[in-house]
Amino acid sequence: MSKKVIILNASPRKNFNTAKMLQEAQRGAESTGAEVEYFNLYDYNFLGCRSCFACQRKGSITEGICAIRDDIKPILEKCLNADAIIIGTPVYFSYPTGVFRSFMERLLFPNHTYMVDKEHGGLKRRLDKTIPTGIIFTMNCPENMAKDVNYPLLLGENVNVFKHIMGYAEVLYTYDTYQFADYSKYNIDLFDEKDKAKHRDEQFPKDLEKAFDLGKRLVQMQGKILL
Repeated sequence: MSKKVIILNASPRKNFNTAKMLQEAQRGAESTGAEVEYFNLYDYNFLGCRSCFACQRKGSITEGICAIRDDIKPILEKCLNADAIIIGTPVYFSYPTGVFRSFMERLLFPNHTYMVDKEHGGLKRRLDKTIPTGIIFTMNCPENMAKDVNYPLLLGENVNVFKHIMGYAEVLYTYDTYQFADYSKYNIDLFDEKDKAKHRDEQFPKDLEKAFDLGKRLVQMQGKILL
């Protein structure tokens, strides 16, 4: 039986840097024989958590699925039944897109607990399985600048939450991306278009290879991770 992988594009662009990275991750997953479903989150009408706490009530029958019935609910169900999940987002003002965060809240909070794990410490995990999750961050910011403004710390906290709740998560950063199809049309002098083009031609193909490897690795990892 083939393994199932869900890939989620949390970028408003359907065929630019984030999408290209995710498409390579899809190719990597499919190279193992996995069945992949790909979703553009901006196509769906949904909001973040509404703090109704239906998922946290005693005797709740939500079974880890957000109680709100809207466009995203079927995708949440697919994620919890998947063997691996890969989510990609550009970085806007030091954070993932709002759509990424909304999806993250809706997927993770129903599987979060406020119960103390007295045996292992920390909080108990609700899920009794591991769903390996990969998160791809793409950004216009060069790597040295990203480190100067603490992007690994800020963005890494999102990864940590996925790691705790899903059981395993890893991150792939793509820096210094080529932002516009035609730089001459926009007011921008912070970056040199020639340097951007050089980075796109020399480094971005390497990043795509890493995305391919990520997709392949997460599928192969399923079933080998101890809770």
